[in-house]
Amino acid sequence: MIVMKFGGSSVESRAQIEKVLHIVRARLDRRPVVVSSAHKGMTDALINAAKLAATGKYDPSVVVSKQRAVAEALGCAPELLAPFYEEIADLLRGISLVKELSPRSLDYIASFGERMAVRCIADFFARSGVPARAYDVWDLGFITDSSFGRARPLPGFDARVKAMFAERVPEGVVPIVTGFVGRNEAGEITTVGRNGSDLTATLLAAGLGAEEAQIWSDTDGVMTADPSVVKTARNIPTMRFDEAAELAFFGSRVLHPSTLLPAMEKGIPVRVLNTNRPDHPGTVIDFNTEAGSPAVTSIAYRERQAVLKISSSRMFGEVGFLAQVLAVLARHEVVIDVITTSEVSVSMTTDDLGKLSRALPELEGFGACEVLPNRTTLVVVGKGLPKQKGVAAQVLEAMAEAGVNVEMLSYAMGSINLSMVIEDATVAAAVAVLHRSLFEKAR
Repeated sequence: MIVMKFGGSSVESRAQIEKVLHIVRARLDRRPVVVSSAHKGMTDALINAAKLAATGKYDPSVVVSKQRAVAEALGCAPELLAPFYEEIADLLRGISLVKELSPRSLDYIASFGERMAVRCIADFFARSGVPARAYDVWDLGFITDSSFGRARPLPGFDARVKAMFAERVPEGVVPIVTGFVGRNEAGEITTVGRNGSDLTATLLAAGLGAEEAQIWSDTDGVMTADPSVVKTARNIPTMRFDEAAELAFFGSRVLHPSTLLPAMEKGIPVRVLNTNRPDHPGTVIDFNTEAGSPAVTSIAYRERQAVLKISSSRMFGEVGFLAQVLAVLARHEVVIDVITTSEVSVSMTTDDLGKLSRALPELEGFGACEVLPNRTTLVVVGKGLPKQKGVAAQVLEAMAEAGVNVEMLSYAMGSINLSMVIEDATVAAAVAVLHRSLFEKAR
């Protein structure tokens, strides 16, 4: 068995879904389980409609017309999605009346994209000669906690999934399963987070003991840099789980940050492939890499970060100062990524300026606080970083050549990740010169 996840760009239109059909049909002997995202742009359209409704403006037409266009192009009968259109309209009307959009309601409205997409795709597959059936993933055992927007399966997930698949998926039928969504024990719809269909796929692969999880997108696997920024970025044939996890967390556009954890726990390879070039081998992620692979694997970045700097002479020699600061941040649920210290100051990055602002009154009791928005965490990842001399110098030389000021620098003992903080406006220049220095000159 293999689990195949197809992203929004892979299922955005009839032309793309026909590609998915051919890909799945060629792998029927491997008993594929298909996990689908919503059609490209649909989740954003749903969320925007809900936010608009929360201001009192009720307009389901944009969402419904967008989905109806895809369904009609696929030749789906009008009644296939009619109940969903009615439910969306009712939900948006309710939000517009109370002018309130709770995390629970946001997950509910966001779920419709995947739920409608799998029904269209399964219907199209069946009419095209591939026996397929649509499933909401919660009907196959994906029962979660109630952490709306970042839900995770409850204990016993593997056993539930195996039992539900055996009971509800007939032999020879290709299940087309909703990604991204779940349902808690109270029956309320949850989501695992934006772009979370990758995580759904690897959780199912781990629970079912699949031989491989495949993530199908619009790039040739994991690349040495973001191809939209660096046109000369190239494919990475193989990489380790820890390298891929670092890249995903720090902004690689290919994988959801939590995707790899279930696969790592069960030792299931994850293969990243291109729907538009299905014969390309893509990238295989597992515990092993090819001998002689380069010291640096890839470059990634996370924009729109904020830096908090606390300056205080109290830090000098005081026991527990940093622990107290971090305790305040924890109470306000501020997630910290990069942190650097000196004897009289500490600087750290976060992606949630709102939560950080709420923590500031307490933090100002420790010293002078300065918040610098519009920053990017730029990372260089590679298993050879701890061993290869001169890589850090090469990185900093490239940044100087690009005319980019490195405001923070972090590299832990034995780490495979060198992190820098720069201004958002300098990202394109930094990444281009850094890629040329680390990858293109070495050719």
